[in-house]
Amino acid sequence: MEFLRSHLLTGLIFSPLILGAAMFLVPAGKASWFRVWGLVSSFLVFVFSLCIYRRFQGESGALQFVERAGWIHQSGISYFIGIDGISLYLVLLTTLLTPIIFLSSWRAVEERVRDYAFFLLFLESTVLGAFLAQDLFLFYVFWEAMLIPMFFLIGVWGSAQRVYAAQKFLLYTAAGSVPMLVAIIYLVFQHKAQFGSYSAALPDLLRLSLPAGGAASAQGLVFIAFALAFAVKVPLFPLHTWLPDAHVQAPTGGSVILAGVLLKLGGYGFMRFAMPLAAAELPTFSPWFMWISAVAIVYGACVALVQDDIKKLVAYSSVSHMGYVILGLFSMNEIGHMGALYQMLNHGVSTGMLFLLVGVLYERKHTKEIRAYSGLARTVPLFTITMLIATFSSIALPGTNGFVGEFLILQGAFLAQPWVAVLGGLGVILGAVYMLWLCQRILFGRPDEEKSKGLTDLNWREAVYLLPLVFLVFWMGLYPRYFFGKMEPSLRQFSQRISAPAAAEVNHAYGN
Repeated sequence: MEFLRSHLLTGLIFSPLILGAAMFLVPAGKASWFRVWGLVSSFLVFVFSLCIYRRFQGESGALQFVERAGWIHQSGISYFIGIDGISLYLVLLTTLLTPIIFLSSWRAVEERVRDYAFFLLFLESTVLGAFLAQDLFLFYVFWEAMLIPMFFLIGVWGSAQRVYAAQKFLLYTAAGSVPMLVAIIYLVFQHKAQFGSYSAALPDLLRLSLPAGGAASAQGLVFIAFALAFAVKVPLFPLHTWLPDAHVQAPTGGSVILAGVLLKLGGYGFMRFAMPLAAAELPTFSPWFMWISAVAIVYGACVALVQDDIKKLVAYSSVSHMGYVILGLFSMNEIGHMGALYQMLNHGVSTGMLFLLVGVLYERKHTKEIRAYSGLARTVPLFTITMLIATFSSIALPGTNGFVGEFLILQGAFLAQPWVAVLGGLGVILGAVYMLWLCQRILFGRPDEEKSKGLTDLNWREAVYLLPLVFLVFWMGLYPRYFFGKMEPSLRQFSQRISAPAAAEVNHAYGN
């Protein structure tokens, strides 16, 4: 028992993988057994994460529940994990969405159910490991390992073009990660040169004194290497082209975990690694990233406007919404940083809901075409209400979670670059246009008996897995202070860490 208390995060990371692997010790039987196994396993992991949450000291911005042990001593690689206010709610979002995905896949996945459950639990373990890793090589291991289960979730249980979409996802993400690996190796050798020993631990690497002075400097190149990997994952325009294919071809569960959790690893990577490690060069890069993210916001919204596939529309909305995250991060102020982290959580909730609702329609009519649905408000009222709530969250209606995140981001962006904030604000208007137009067409269009044929309202199972997300939309929108309480100390430390070297570099440049 004492061992478990001192290794809580290790237990959290590896329990999904162990529980998933244990399914193969049981003879293959009815698919329902493995559905229950996966659901119960993921729910237990969620309860485990809540226990950690209750013990988390919100007033501290330092890492908590830290575990550190040597792994590859000769290379300075260690098993180093910990949690703070930046990763806390991302971990909870991951453990919440996983049992929801199992419930949503109850009828949608009928073949190789045991394999599906295993890969989903495997993916949960790798994502949790990435959020909790404090050693750069350990992070890289989890970062790359998550490609394996996601590749199979898309490639085996996806739609007609699933293999192409899975290969594209794998190639984009793996290719983007190669420069990051090179940068990690460089940093480890720099630690050896400056301190006499190898280390890949983040706190040790933050002590490095790397030459700064533009994009071609050591810090600039390190930032570019990390930023490329994370920009692909976000995904940030123009590195986003893998995402629509992956979403459209993935099963509902794959789309939910991809939008709800995996994309957040890009934003998290910027916060945890890229920005702190190259803080002195952020004044060089932040204006560029702010403009690129503003373009991504407007571009994603404009492309979403012309889609005739519901899933593809929601996929491009993700490009737009995740653009807000990058805009907030590179505003270089605490308000923008708080909005960026909150927006990551909001996007996981609202876009997760939208993909779940698309899955509900697909289970009934086996099509994602917008023109296949019309006047649903008359026949499926409960679905309609839930769809409207998800839409209001997505368009940042006041009182919903989306409003809080986007308002803080635009406020932070305005303090940094007002014209970029204006362009980002245009995305709010365009977002309302494409989402409300979608609702007008499928929910309130002309009633059509042929299009409504075979459609039934939400059943109890669907209501159960959607209800927690509906609750979060309003809880996070009406009482954000509850969530900010545990975020603020860590966010304040992050903002100070990336601002101090940048200010020192500016003073040095002007001879102060």
